[in-house]
Amino acid sequence: MNTELFAIALFLVLASLYFLGAPLVGAFVKYRGKRVITCPETREPAAIEVDTRRAALSALEGDPDLKLKTCSRWPEREDCGQECLLQIQVSPEDCLVRKMLSEWYRGRTCVLCELEFGDISWSDHKPAMLSPEGRIVEWRDVPAERLPDVFETHQPVCWDCSLTSSLMHSHLEIAVDRSRISPPIIRQSDGCHNDW
Repeated sequence: MNTELFAIALFLVLASLYFLGAPLVGAFVKYRGKRVITCPETREPAAIEVDTRRAALSALEGDPDLKLKTCSRWPEREDCGQECLLQIQVSPEDCLVRKMLSEWYRGRTCVLCELEFGDISWSDHKPAMLSPEGRIVEWRDVPAERLPDVFETHQPVCWDCSLTSSLMHSHLEIAVDRSRISPPIIRQSDGCHNDW
């Protein structure tokens, strides 16, 4: 008898987790991550994050209640009406920073080695970019609200070239730049390199 009661209780718990957990997890996944929107007040890009905890918990009652957790215009404009949330409600994926970056690299080639970019995994082997001044810049060093400007002025650099450049600059005493005395080595894409 105890086994039957335990099985029924377990079934009820799992069923409630399924019906309550799906909207909770769905809202959390949908609204997590840094985004770049156009501020309705200034018409300039602003970096924001949605309060995912609030969105997930309110999704249990129906439509998620969206509020900002952070904004690049805060604390000066923290009392704004948060009208920018409409942009996220209309198109939650399109303003995600990681999607914007992936779209920028898609179909492009590294400016240094000419290797074409494939799908990018942002957990490791992150690509970088070359500034107009000729400096390799990592994305973590760029404020998200500056992305639209950076997309216009910088060029894509693959992870290999970024790492090589970093090592050459940090170890000048052992680095040798052979680019002036031998032709560049053009690497063939082997399928593995593009699956960062």
